[in-house]
Amino acid sequence: METNILLENGTNELEVLEFTLNDNHYGINVAKIREILSYQPVTPVPNAHESVEGIFMPRDTMITVISLKKSLGLPETDEQGLFIITNFNKLNIAFHVDTVVGIHRVSWAEIIKPDSTINATESGVSTGVIKMDDKLVVILDFEKIVTDISPETGLKVSDIDELGERRNRSDSPILIAEDSHLLSKLITDSLKKAGYTNLIVTMDGQEAWDKLQEYQKEGDVFDRVHCIITDIEMPRMDGHRLTKLVKSDEDLQKIPLIIFSSLVNEEMRRKGEALGADAQLTKPEIGKLVSAIDDLIDKHVK
Repeated sequence: METNILLENGTNELEVLEFTLNDNHYGINVAKIREILSYQPVTPVPNAHESVEGIFMPRDTMITVISLKKSLGLPETDEQGLFIITNFNKLNIAFHVDTVVGIHRVSWAEIIKPDSTINATESGVSTGVIKMDDKLVVILDFEKIVTDISPETGLKVSDIDELGERRNRSDSPILIAEDSHLLSKLITDSLKKAGYTNLIVTMDGQEAWDKLQEYQKEGDVFDRVHCIITDIEMPRMDGHRLTKLVKSDEDLQKIPLIIFSSLVNEEMRRKGEALGADAQLTKPEIGKLVSAIDDLIDKHVK
């Protein structure tokens, strides 16, 4: 699947693939997609999660197939449908859907953040909603869906224990931009365990940017932020746009910035490097995140 969006940096735009499940419309960031295949027979796996249909192996790569209908609690039908093959968090996963409608290029600013009535902190699987003409397209949290099925695919919080005794780092404030309530809590809990207790948590790039500008106007931004950690996929302002704004500012560019996202593949890594990110890590690598924070703060701030 060829797209142009990855060639552009910091535009705060993304491409969304719209697909259907029982006539309901959903979306996935095209950056997660490797290809779309027609339905193929799969081999069931004994004792697998009920949402896992089985495995298949196109071109010598074993791929797990997840039924999105089962994951979302929707009635199953006889329609064979399609497989959306994805790659994120270093995993190859096929999501079984009914039909693919098309690709839409949208701004993160157009994506409506679902409120707590439809997206509870621990259980919600929607990251945003797009209004298109006479319909709503729900952007699903595919990382949350996969983590619910297999928790070890999420943040490897156990990596923090392997870091051993750590010095008190409470004098180093860290600004975090992460829209997932669950991941935000896991990241903050892990950082606190590693000694970083002075955390400023924001829900998207826009809120993080507003904080930085507020601190900058007050003249003490370098005392109040020693490192920035940002996700890529966020409503209102994504992490790449935030990175571009920070690294284009003559003063703020001195603050170390780490992109911490499930989308850090080779292509996205090149994009982050072009924008000036100081480090880029995939979501499971929480231990490496702490080590990167240590190194960058010691290098740039101490």
